[in-house]
Amino acid sequence: MTSQAALLLVNPNSRRGKDSLPEVRRLLQEAEIRFTELPADYTGTTSQAIEEHIGLVDRVIVGGGDGSLNGAARGLLKAGLPLGVLPLGTANDFARTIGLPLDLAQAVDVIAKGNTTRIDLGEANGHPFFNVASVGFSADLATSLTEKAKKRWGKLGYGIVAARLLASSRLFTATLEHDGQTEELRTLQVAVGNGRFYGGGMTVHSDATATDGMLDFYSLEVDHWWRLLALLPSLRKGTHGDWSDVRSFSTKHLTIRTSKPRAVNLDGELKTNTPVTFHIREKAISVFVP
Repeated sequence: MTSQAALLLVNPNSRRGKDSLPEVRRLLQEAEIRFTELPADYTGTTSQAIEEHIGLVDRVIVGGGDGSLNGAARGLLKAGLPLGVLPLGTANDFARTIGLPLDLAQAVDVIAKGNTTRIDLGEANGHPFFNVASVGFSADLATSLTEKAKKRWGKLGYGIVAARLLASSRLFTATLEHDGQTEELRTLQVAVGNGRFYGGGMTVHSDATATDGMLDFYSLEVDHWWRLLALLPSLRKGTHGDWSDVRSFSTKHLTIRTSKPRAVNLDGELKTNTPVTFHIREKAISVFVP
């Protein structure tokens, strides 16, 4: 690659995307990182834009939250270009997973210094994801939490909408296939994590990383909302697997089936439905890290 330039993709709909764009440009210029942006009337997807710039740039910089990163995943896999992350979303869970500073100037400095590592990606029915996939409560939350609410309330928005949903949430039945076993479970939510953090402060597993070559599964098999409240401290620490009504394990491959199709949330975006089969794509892409 001879063209030392970045493709800059800032999601204007992310919480801090539009307002932060002038500062992003200034910081990149100060760091002597040349960049190109898409024309204002561009109508393609993020991944399409990345593919169209193969051979023209030597890195991709995405500004936004986990959903913005998810939209770039296919293009990054095809282009083989390193990814720079600017945490401009609501929760920025993947940025926290890789230890990226949430301060914009520091995040640009990480890209400028050029240190990269290869990370895993999860895959659900062929759709790649960076951080976490879920069926049940979190998918319902993603449906209910509008962009307007996220921009206005930030992380607090998750809590406000989640509290409303909890009052009406019910367990559902799922069949789980993994490692030669088939299990039936009644659950409020199942989650499959590639990264460590999700949902604006929750932890998939206390030891999870995006480089360990494993998917971390858990199922919340609680039947009262107050029991979930008791679990919250453990959910934040990633130690919920110690509770008797939480099923957890690590694997490289699993399938989840439900009696009726249920939405599957990937990095905050509803991308597919059950039945869903998960795989791990080890060391799939390169990311700039501290």
